[in-house]
Amino acid sequence: MTRSITVPVVDVQTNNFQELWPAMVLAVKSASFIALDTELSGLGNRKALLAESIEDRYKAICHAARTRSILSLGLACYKKVEDKVNYTYLVQVYNLTLLCMEEYIIEPQSVQFLVQHGFDFNKQYAQGIPYYKGNDKGGDAHGQNVRTLFLELLRTRKPLVVHNGLIDMVFLYQCFYAHLPERLATFTADLSQMFPAGVFDTKYVTEYELRFTASYLEYAYKKCKLENSRSKEVGEGGAHLFLEFCSYSGPLSTYVDYRFCSEESGEEALQNICQRFSAYGWCPNGSACPMSHNTDLIIQQDEKTKEDKRKKRKRKKKQKAAEREAEAGEKDGPSKKQLCLEVGEVLSPDQVEGLDKHTTSEDCSGVNGTPRGGASDSVPTAGKTDSKVKKVEGGTHRAGFDAFMTGYIFSYVGTLKSKPGERNAEASCLNKLYLSGKTVPLHVTKSTFSKSSKAHTHKMELVWGKVDQGTVLA
Repeated sequence: MTRSITVPVVDVQTNNFQELWPAMVLAVKSASFIALDTELSGLGNRKALLAESIEDRYKAICHAARTRSILSLGLACYKKVEDKVNYTYLVQVYNLTLLCMEEYIIEPQSVQFLVQHGFDFNKQYAQGIPYYKGNDKGGDAHGQNVRTLFLELLRTRKPLVVHNGLIDMVFLYQCFYAHLPERLATFTADLSQMFPAGVFDTKYVTEYELRFTASYLEYAYKKCKLENSRSKEVGEGGAHLFLEFCSYSGPLSTYVDYRFCSEESGEEALQNICQRFSAYGWCPNGSACPMSHNTDLIIQQDEKTKEDKRKKRKRKKKQKAAEREAEAGEKDGPSKKQLCLEVGEVLSPDQVEGLDKHTTSEDCSGVNGTPRGGASDSVPTAGKTDSKVKKVEGGTHRAGFDAFMTGYIFSYVGTLKSKPGERNAEASCLNKLYLSGKTVPLHVTKSTFSKSSKAHTHKMELVWGKVDQGTVLA
């Protein structure tokens, strides 16, 4: 069975930025929430980005934001449509190609990754929308440019949704807002005032609230889409997610890139899955990897593994019950079950499938010998693969579509609170940014011991004005 969805993504660059400006501003202002994603020229020292100290980690990200740049920005505007039964959203997706007008570092591995996923650097340097980083320069705070578009986003006071978004938020601040503050507490204080409706990180909610086997973006998106489709098919109680898209015609249609995303099912390639990509959504071999990076198959494998574990637990439970029954039989005579087996009773399908024919020592190996999801999880390793096995690539990776996937996850999470027995995961991830390697998130809040930065206070005057500023900054 194959389910598919076609997402119209409006490409925005210098030659159509002014023409599309009214539509983008209207989409931002009318949205119920806005999902966002960025493509970057690099991240710097990866080890420093994962420092044990969160303050040191923030400083490393700040250094990257000051020396690198945002190459493209994805905006997905989700507008809730009146529907008393289900969650229906009108979605508009924009992919902005950007060009920083100051010197910045480009990392080869970042370029290779982007090129493999269809990023056009010729188009970026020819048609990228220009911008300057740091504090406003000249007329940056006025007119129609990326910085003023970001200010329009702030003025809406709508929830902002990101995926693993700490790095995104730091880069956005430095590139389109102001010079970054030196202290993390000042930065989080500024963010809490910039986005009074809250910042939501779908990486955090899928990792700690939904407890998915993996939480990288494409996996989380397809998992949510699959669960939403299944719940609609079986008619489960509670609301379901439905999406609507704008119909583009005339000259505007020439700017639209339709991104096709399908769900594939089948057993034919489960043994050829790249375990590193399966665990992290990334593989050092990229498109040269002979193993499959197909996220649909990865999800199928995870569900099969989960089902095998369930059957194994069920079999062990039956074994223990039989042992207790046998112990009792030594005193009271043979049980009815024992007598049936002695005369040749056939085992049930569940009992046969629950046997340990798939649980070998190799089945418990994960990436670098570490099982996914913790020591208690076992993930089948990929066997030897034929070099002729066709590599399956998603082909949907870009800032606009990534923003759409991020928004979809958040929308789906919203439907769960209407289902019996489900906790409100949407509320539980308010102002919590995911921190890799940490069991607790970064809280986007202003503490009693931190002050807002001077640059931020000045920007707030531009965003909301002096009269309204007191209520916002209180």
